[in-house]
Parts: sequence; structure tokens; C-alpha cells
Amino acid sequence: MSVEPAREGGTKGRRATGTGAPAVPFPGAGAVLEAPPARLRVRYVRLFGGHVSLMTVLLLAAELAVFAGAVYLAAWLRFRGDMAAAEAWAGPLGLRSAAIAVALAAGMAAMGLYQRNFREGWSGALVRAALGLGLGALGLGLVYYAVPALEIGRGILAIALGLSLPASLALRAVYFGLLDERALSRRVLVLGAGERAATLKRLRRRADRRGFEIVAYVSVGGENRIGTDAPVLPHDRPLARIVRRHAIDEVVVAVDERRGGLPIHELLDCRLGGVQVIDLATFFERETGRIKLETLSPSWLVFEDGFRQGWLRARAKRAFDVAVSLVLLVLAAPLMLLVAFAIRLDSPGPVLYRQVRVGQHGRPFELLKFRSMRVDAEADGRPRWASRDDPRITRVGRLLRKARIDELPQLVNVLRGEMSFVGPRPERPEFVRELAARIPYYNERHRVKPGITGWAQICYGYTDSERDAREKLEYDLYYVKNYSLLFDLYVILRTVEVVLWGRGAH
Repeated sequence: MSVEPAREGGTKGRRATGTGAPAVPFPGAGAVLEAPPARLRVRYVRLFGGHVSLMTVLLLAAELAVFAGAVYLAAWLRFRGDMAAAEAWAGPLGLRSAAIAVALAAGMAAMGLYQRNFREGWSGALVRAALGLGLGALGLGLVYYAVPALEIGRGILAIALGLSLPASLALRAVYFGLLDERALSRRVLVLGAGERAATLKRLRRRADRRGFEIVAYVSVGGENRIGTDAPVLPHDRPLARIVRRHAIDEVVVAVDERRGGLPIHELLDCRLGGVQVIDLATFFERETGRIKLETLSPSWLVFEDGFRQGWLRARAKRAFDVAVSLVLLVLAAPLMLLVAFAIRLDSPGPVLYRQVRVGQHGRPFELLKFRSMRVDAEADGRPRWASRDDPRITRVGRLLRKARIDELPQLVNVLRGEMSFVGPRPERPEFVRELAARIPYYNERHRVKPGITGWAQICYGYTDSERDAREKLEYDLYYVKNYSLLFDLYVILRTVEVVLWGRGAH
């Protein structure tokens, strides 16, 4: 784990070397930065390959402490301050409070409450926090069934849940207040004011810009200047002076034509002076959880950190897939029997639907689903996207799709090794050929096994057009680049939110 700094830079005629000797700038550099003092800014942590806001990590740590503390306070209230009597009745509280804290935090994560770009306001936060605590309590029921020694009294647990809800909302008030505080936001300078730089205008919502502020753009000669959402400065002086004048913490390189138009020495002066310098693609990846296709270049894919496969990762992911699929098959078996019975009653035809999809490395396989459409859905032999309110969907099928229950038979595909539990959704060969011919890097999503759920599914939903497929690919590429077991677990938790809210279901 490493922390990406965001610090203030300044310009001087000499660089601090510790010896007092004057710094010698590179040829073409008009100014250099001295080592700046550190400032409190919203920073990021490289955690298991992905970018996580350090403030989000601190929120999680604080919430775990609050949930554990609520157990102790609940025991104190329940037994009127006699903690010895509380532990004599409920058992030692240390391990029990830790289990409760982890379960409740998992429920909050399942409700999407650790997202920086949360947009639903305080009423939405209240509903999701209450549901998250409820989910955590249900998860505790499973934990207590598996490990009875961790069980705690219902009275203490109920009081702890009641205390946790207002405490969690108070923490979020502080969290979002700090994220929206301009004094703590990273001050960003964009090098470039052309087409690539204009893609930043898509981050127009306040929630999309939490933690950073675009101060200005610097126009580089020869660019076709596009309208921007911040002042455009001429590149009429060394970049280090502009950085110093505007107290910049981070420079984002978004130049349309790099060959001959990129001030390498000036950027190096900024970098060596403690100012973060990053590529536009990396900036989008970090801030949005997706890899924007417009910002990509083959060299970025080759040299950027990530896209690691490896024998150990593959074996660990396979063990995780088998364990999760076996547990879910056992738990879901009664539901699957009821669904099969309902499908047979609702419409004629088989219970299971089998369809060829494209798997890892482009290999085809037969995907299993509960049938949710009429048997004559593609009677003319022409494949079609599933659309919103599709008339081919049966009555039972509409309910199955809404709750994503039609995907349950794919647990068998996971056990066969054709799919993973988490990964890009597999598409039909006809669609893959068409999309790969029109969308750059489309086949890169086949570097990993397809999944029942995935990062694109919880962030975007179903695909029913080429435009949707393009945007969904950006999330798939982010997953392929950064996947890990912890990321998979987070996606599984967030899938609960998608099912409960019915987002993206067609």
C-alpha cells in the first residue's frame, strides 16, 4: 500500500539540495521548484491495485471503531454501568464487538455508503444506512449460526444498532463536509485545452468533483481549443511559475499532440518539486472508477501499473469462486426449485435457457440461465439486445430479471470453470464480432473469465446498444486492470444494492 501525495509547489531560482548549491535547470526549463511544505489535501491510497481515497479509508476505520464502541455502550446501558455483569452474561465483548463492527460495515458497503460520489442526499443516506445496518444484522445471524461462541444478547445488539444509526450519519456529515471543503481539495492544473482536455467537462456534477478543483487549463501551441469550464492560461512562461502562482497540487497532462508539444523538462521540474504529475487516463481512472477510451493509448496499457494475471492470483480467484458458488447453491436450492416450478406454470418451454457466449481468451461456452423469455423470442434467427419493457419477456421472467434470479444457474458455469463469480458479463459471439470491429480495445475484456456479476454491472447496468457497450467496456477495463479478491468481495457486496434497488434490470 502506498499513498499518493498532493503537496504545494513553488518556484525559486535554485532547488533545495541540502548543500546550498544552486540548482542547474534542464535545458529549456525556465524555473525549477524547491521542495514545498506538505499541506492537508484529499489524497489517495493504492490499495490492492486500485485507487481508494484516504478519507474513505479513514471513514471505514472510524465507523468500525464507532460500531465496536456502540456494543460496549449498549452493554453499559443494558446493565446500568456494571460491565463485569455484562461480560458475565454475554461473554467477553472484545471479539464479539469486532465481529459486529465488521458485519455492520459490510452491510453499509453493500448499500454503497462508502462511495465518494454518493448523490442521494440525507434522506437517501438515512434509508441506506438503516438498510445497511439491517443487512449487517442478518449477516450476523449467519455468523452466529456458524460460530455460536460469538453470539451476543439480543438486547445488547438491538441497543447497539440503535446507537449506530445516528453515529454513522454523523460521521458521514463530517466526511462529506470535508470532501466538499475547498480548502482540502487538490488544486488541479490541466496541461492542454483541446479535445482531450474537454473530456474533463463530463465530470460536471458536484459529486464527481469531490476532492479536487480544476483551477485552470494551460493552452499548448497548435491545439484546437475547445470550450472549458475553467480559465485558460497561455503557456507564456515556465510551467513551474504557473504552478507556484496558483498554488497547484497536481498537473494533469491532457495535450492532444504529445510529439513535439509536451514540455518534458518543465513537467519534470514540477515533479521533482513535489507536485503530482499524472496522465489524463490515470486521472479519469482514479476519479471515476473507469478507463476512458478517448484518453487511452497502447503505450499506457503496456506501461501503466496493473493488468497483472499470474498463477497465484488465478488459483486464489478460482478457490474463491468455488467456495462462494457452493455456498450459494446450497442456500439458493429451495428458491431455484420454486422458480423452476413457476416457469413451467407460466409458459410452455424448458426451464433452463442455454446460449453460446464468449469466455476468457475468446473461447465460446454454453451459458445457463432460467428462461425469462418466450421460446419464440428469436424465431427469425436474428439476435437482438434485450431492451427495457421487452415484450418477449414472460410475466415470471420479468420478476426474475428484476431480482437477477435468472442468473442463478450460472453458478454451475462457475463450478465448471467457464465463468468466475465476478468479472465482465459474457456477450454473444455475434455481438462480440460487431462490437470489437467498432470499439477499440473491446477484446481486452476477455483477458479474464466472465462473471455472474461485475464492476460494470453495479456501476452501469444492462447493455442494449453500442453506446452502452462502449461505456460498460470502460468499467470492464478498470476491473481487468485492478482486480483482486478484495475488489471481488466489494463487488459482491455492492451487488446486493443493485438487486434491492432493481437498477439496470431489463
